[in-house]
Amino acid sequence: MTAHDRAGLADARRIVVKVGSSSISGEASWRIPMLVKALADAHRRGAEVLLVSSGAIATGMPFLDLDARPTDLATQQAAAAVGQNVLVFRYQEALRPFGIVAGQVLLTAGDLENPTHRSNAQRAIERLLGLRILPIVNENDTVATQEIRFGDNDRLAALVAKLVSADALVLLSDIASLYTKPPSEPDAEPLDVIAHDADLSDLEFGSTVVNSVGTGGAATKVSAARLAAGAGIGVLVTSADLVADALSGARVGTWFEPSPAAVPLGTLSE
Repeated sequence: MTAHDRAGLADARRIVVKVGSSSISGEASWRIPMLVKALADAHRRGAEVLLVSSGAIATGMPFLDLDARPTDLATQQAAAAVGQNVLVFRYQEALRPFGIVAGQVLLTAGDLENPTHRSNAQRAIERLLGLRILPIVNENDTVATQEIRFGDNDRLAALVAKLVSADALVLLSDIASLYTKPPSEPDAEPLDVIAHDADLSDLEFGSTVVNSVGTGGAATKVSAARLAAGAGIGVLVTSADLVADALSGARVGTWFEPSPAAVPLGTLSE
């Protein structure tokens, strides 16, 4: 059942949740159990939950004695190869007390552009959900090249939400909601609801940022949210610390209303 507003998240049948590197890696890894508890609560009420999680490169960095995110592709791939294994292990350990099994799904942009690969991915995820497995999706950084990368996992999450016809998408950030301007500015105001056909040209979301552990920013979340909302999927952007409130339908974050004229599923990359 498509979530037409925030309250609908409490009853949504299929939910995609995306979390970024800065929220769950390094000193922020303490959030993993908190995030998993919220996902497990939704799973327990019968929802089908998919987690799109960044963090492979950031998680792998300490094992390669790296103090900052590598800039060359080969080292990024190496860090991802090590970090993805550790990251999924941490999620599985946190899921164990709830009796939930995780399933790893690694995708490249090319997988969702190729009809055969896209169909295979869709079928595999559907089967995982049918078996009550919690899919953990990430970009396949070990084989992805600069030319075929999603660019950020917010976009990947939106495309996955379209792929599985999700009822809602939750994009977790470092701040509680989106603002009319960068929240550090004194006249910035929080955004509550964004209509599917709203003109956002007067708002200042900033550009994509690259920090020591990942890529992202408000602009990428807005772009991804508009992509999913255009497909008829309601989107909530809020803080990772508020994930439990978000999945229970509380009035938190910024809600992107789903378009009543959804883009057909076949146009995944648009």
